[in-house]
Amino acid sequence: MTAMTRLRIDLAYDGGGFYGWATQPDIRTVQGTIEDALHKVLRVPEHDPDEPLRLVVAGRTDTGVHASHQVCHLDITEPTLERAVGHMKAPAVTALEHRLQRLLPTDITIHRVSVAPDGFDARFSALERTYVYRIADRTGEVDPRLRGCVLHIDDTLDLEAMNRAAAMTLGLHDFGSFATPNPGGTTIREVKRASWARVPSRPLVPVHGVVTAQGTADSHDGDDATTGYVTPTLESGLVCFTIVADAFARNMVRSLVNACVAVGIGKRDLDWFAGKMAVPKREGSTGPIAPQGLTLEHVAYPPDSELASRAEAIRAVRTLP
Repeated sequence: MTAMTRLRIDLAYDGGGFYGWATQPDIRTVQGTIEDALHKVLRVPEHDPDEPLRLVVAGRTDTGVHASHQVCHLDITEPTLERAVGHMKAPAVTALEHRLQRLLPTDITIHRVSVAPDGFDARFSALERTYVYRIADRTGEVDPRLRGCVLHIDDTLDLEAMNRAAAMTLGLHDFGSFATPNPGGTTIREVKRASWARVPSRPLVPVHGVVTAQGTADSHDGDDATTGYVTPTLESGLVCFTIVADAFARNMVRSLVNACVAVGIGKRDLDWFAGKMAVPKREGSTGPIAPQGLTLEHVAYPPDSELASRAEAIRAVRTLP
């Protein structure tokens, strides 16, 4: 049997044009698009049983959800990997990275392709994932350039109440009110951080004495004090929900965001949210919010020596104490 090499692929994508991560027949998905490119670059027929070129991802994203840093792995034979070199004077892994990037559409970016360390599994070795959900509420100005990655709502959000709700999610809980388990899986997850914050309104290049919509800007030495307009930071004024957990069940983040927003606009109270946490049952009032505001920002892994043991431990179905 031919030995396999496991590659780690770090990437990003704009999810607006994809029906989620996972491959589906006749539907544009991130996984399907990348796997099609792999077959072309490596000259492997589709559905080849000896070289399936199947990606395993750290976390499947839903339709319309973005990733600024996603991770997946690919098992491949050395002879097939060498086909990526062609006329390039580069190692096979580097050649594959460059050829993939040139062939893939502009809404997918390959950050890096590398040989994975022993024991690495993109999904099961991960220690935690970080997601951010971005909202423009009535308090801030809506920038139409951000419409693909920010949700606009015509309400002013009460961040104090939303943070009190988010604090209830910290620790190990059954999130059955906010998520759907995979077949044979569970909705028990450990949330390590969950908080709401408004991005401060500030100019990108502060200039002394210039009054902007955000107030008077300070200066750095050498700035031109006669400038009449100071370019603002693009995310100024946005409300961001940052959540970090060991893993996430399907629709979990967007459903938590939707519940927190319901509290933030006064539609629901904190007792209602506490009840949803206490009784993990899906009953229709905690569905997911729109996908475009959600981005997978980071996936963390343990040291190389702990990758295999982490993967083995996380494969076990979890239960509450």
